[in-house]
Amino acid sequence: MSRARTRRRPMADINMVPFIDIMMVLLVAFMVSAPMLTQGIKVELPEVVSKPIPVPENQESLIVSVKADGQYFLDLGDQQDKATSLKSIQEKVSKVLAAKPATNVLIKGDKKVDYGAVVILMARLRSAGVNNVGLITDAASLNEK
Repeated sequence: MSRARTRRRPMADINMVPFIDIMMVLLVAFMVSAPMLTQGIKVELPEVVSKPIPVPENQESLIVSVKADGQYFLDLGDQQDKATSLKSIQEKVSKVLAAKPATNVLIKGDKKVDYGAVVILMARLRSAGVNNVGLITDAASLNEK
């Protein structure tokens, strides 16, 4: 009943098939999620000649969009494509700032939107606790302006 113990020789090969499978899954996942990384609503931004303001990569930004017809959109969560009321924006922004006070708040306003709509939005953001509001623009060349 004694069994002879035989030693197995160590395997010197690395099986690459599982690694290739994992890489293919990751590649497909990134290809599917990449188009979803663009933020916000499509608006026609005003063009200005200015230097971009440097923003640290690890600092989060909250973007509020104003379309040409005066509708407001908040780029937060899964409801980015639905128009939102000013009151709802004010409540959500104040909650975000309470949780993460270092969050930047940026306004992405269409160049055809009424000036008053942007000013009212800025006032609501101010009452939500936002101290600094940034305005997103497109860069124009010096030759155009």
